[in-house]
Amino acid sequence: MSISQEELERFQIYLKKSGNTRNTIIAYQSAVRQYFLRYQTLTVENLQEYKHYLIQHYQASTVNAKIYGINKFLHYQSSIQDPAKHSIGHYQVPSIKRQQQTFADNVISNNDYEILKKRLKEDGNKFWYFIVRFLGATGARVSELVQIKAEHLKLGYMDLYSKGGKIRRIYFPDSLCEECLSWLSSQKITSGFIFLNRYGKPVTPRGINSQLKKFARLYGINPDTVYPHSFRHLYAKNFLVKFNDISLLADLLGHESIETTKIYLTQTSTEQKALIDRVIVW
Repeated sequence: MSISQEELERFQIYLKKSGNTRNTIIAYQSAVRQYFLRYQTLTVENLQEYKHYLIQHYQASTVNAKIYGINKFLHYQSSIQDPAKHSIGHYQVPSIKRQQQTFADNVISNNDYEILKKRLKEDGNKFWYFIVRFLGATGARVSELVQIKAEHLKLGYMDLYSKGGKIRRIYFPDSLCEECLSWLSSQKITSGFIFLNRYGKPVTPRGINSQLKKFARLYGINPDTVYPHSFRHLYAKNFLVKFNDISLLADLLGHESIETTKIYLTQTSTEQKALIDRVIVW
């Protein structure tokens, strides 16, 4: 079989009904389109060959993302056809296993974090100074950061509700709240979102990531280590140094499982090398 635009549109409707997001739908359709540019029929042999092709040309995360898309399409096909007549039944392409990396590079150091804060403050870039402060002092995801309001600072925390009705509470240190509220007062901001762009809309995560890298280059910091999630990693590492409770950290970061939190225990390769140089003396 080949894939028609009509079939892709029906697949899109199926994915929407299944609750998939717009970006996920686009990614899954792209995988299916790519498959049918290489093969005319859905067979186990073709699917296995396609998987081999993906492994040769893409990173593991991308390979699995495309495999998930293909498997969704296979599930869609089996749902609209008689399984007995469907050429490959309920076959699913196995995803590939990724070996967990034993080091986490491209994470900002405490020294560079302090330099970034200091230089932003000295240059009068209070807006970006506080973005960096909140990222580093709360462990918030960038998508959560942009939802902070002045009212939250007065409370000392922000509650976010997931689709499942669960509450994720992000705490703000008193010293940070006091400093930021003082700045907001000077800007005559008493309510609403605190991180707004020039159009009065919440600054976008993409805009934050781009601007942070510009400041990194300006201040002589490796831009590869300066991105929103890097500060979340820094927060987790510093928290465990001060208070070694990984279960509490998992709650603060909004993780469902401690296994996810363990990722933040990983040292950088530079830290591992320094440890080896210090420990191995024989």
